[in-house]
Amino acid sequence: SSSSRHDALRDKRTRILSRGLPKQKPIEGVKQVVVLASGKGGVGKSTTAVNIALALAANDSTKEVGILDADIYGPSIPKMMNLKGNPELTPKNLMRPLKNYGIACMSMGFLVEETAPVVWRGLMVMSAVEKLLRQVDWGQLDYLVIDMPPGTGDVQLSVSQNIPIAGAVIISTPQDVALLDAHKGAEMFRKVHVPVLGLIQNMSVFQCPKCKHETHIFGADGVRDLAKALGLDVLG
Repeated sequence: SSSSRHDALRDKRTRILSRGLPKQKPIEGVKQVVVLASGKGGVGKSTTAVNIALALAANDSTKEVGILDADIYGPSIPKMMNLKGNPELTPKNLMRPLKNYGIACMSMGFLVEETAPVVWRGLMVMSAVEKLLRQVDWGQLDYLVIDMPPGTGDVQLSVSQNIPIAGAVIISTPQDVALLDAHKGAEMFRKVHVPVLGLIQNMSVFQCPKCKHETHIFGADGVRDLAKALGLDVLG
């Protein structure tokens, strides 16, 4: 029948497309990977990543948690985690993460000068991401939170296709432009078969420090509306 021919053709196409994809290989010592993503920059993704990592550790003191800053061009985790310095190397030539507040952290920011711009082409960026994924001695981690760069480009695809990911969390502000990009981000994860755990709305409200009046400067329900359209949960 035409429907069985269509199914056979679709399966064949899927097999051909998947031939070129890298085989997913877990990060040694890491049990669960959660990625934090946003389509647009400047929506508070790194802040949320830090808060989620600290919350996971505070929620259960028996769990070991780490953060990987995959934003090569604009690493902000070192500043947020109050960390400076260069990682030590193990005898196996793996980088040891720096640690603060009980969280193991690895970032491109530890490998370049704080004020130095990273002026790299795509291949160099991909090589750096590969090193951050595969050449770090995480010890034993229950959770690794990966702070992704904004957008839906090479880094996001490479991370999603190289390692098994338990789920993605998408951060957005309620503005229309941010929501458009967040929508693209959610669709990208669906295409690479990464479950989207839900959306987080950031910068929802401004409270006047004097009179305590609350103003929704970017609109009130943008992320809630997007989550409804995508059939996803609003996490906070």
